[in-house]
Amino acid sequence: MSEAVVETNGPALALRGVRRAFQQAGAPDLSVLDGADLTIDAGEIVALVGPSGSGKSTLLQIAGLLERPDDGEVVLAGQAASGLGDGGRTRMRRRYLGFVYQYHHLLPEFSAEENVIVPQMVAGVGRKAARERARALLDRMGLATRGHHRPGQLSGGEQQRVAIARALANAPRVLLADEPTGNLDPNTADAVFNEFLRLVREEGLAALIATHNPELAARMDRVVTLREGKVVRA
Repeated sequence: MSEAVVETNGPALALRGVRRAFQQAGAPDLSVLDGADLTIDAGEIVALVGPSGSGKSTLLQIAGLLERPDDGEVVLAGQAASGLGDGGRTRMRRRYLGFVYQYHHLLPEFSAEENVIVPQMVAGVGRKAARERARALLDRMGLATRGHHRPGQLSGGEQQRVAIARALANAPRVLLADEPTGNLDPNTADAVFNEFLRLVREEGLAALIATHNPELAARMDRVVTLREGKVVRA
C-alpha cells in the first residue's frame, strides 16, 4: 500500500533539530549539523551563507529529502518526512520540491524544451500540457527562440536558465538552490540571478538558496548563516 502525502497548513519548509555526522576512518565522527532549525514560509526567499565545509550542501540535501538526517525532522507543507519510506519521500520531492545546482545537469541529447518536459511527464503530466508549461517557462526566462536547441548549442547562462525552468516545471512549493549562478561569469551571473528571483517571486515559492556571494544574498528577503552546525541569523 502506498504512503499518502497529506498536506496541512504550516510553513512551506521546516527543519527541526536536524543533526548529521559523518564517519571518518580512524578519527571521531565529523559533526556537520548539530540541531539545525529553520522555517521558511511560502513566498519567502532565504539566503543560506557560511564558509566552505560548514554544511550548506548537506543541509540542502536533507531539506530536499535526498539524504536522511541522523536525528531531527524535515517538514514540507505540514507533512513530516521521518515516517515515510523511500517511495513516500520520492512522492514528496516530486510534489513539493524543485532543485537548481551550480552545474545545470541538463540531458545533453534532449532540447531545452524537452529537458523541461521530461520531469513533468515523469510526474504524470500529459505531453501537450507539459509542452505548454515548458514553453511558457522558457519564454519567461527569455528563451522563447531557443527551445529546440540542445544544451551544447546554448551559452552557460542559457543552460542555467533552462535548468531553472526545469526546476519549476512541476510547480513546486519549495525551491532549493546550491550556488545557482556560481559557475557563471559575474555579468552573466547577475543577469541570470535577476531572472531567477523574478520568476521565483512570480511563482510565489519558498526558496532556500546557498551562496558565497554577499551581494546576491543581500537581495533576498532574509539571510541566515550556518555556524557550528546550527542555523543562525546573519
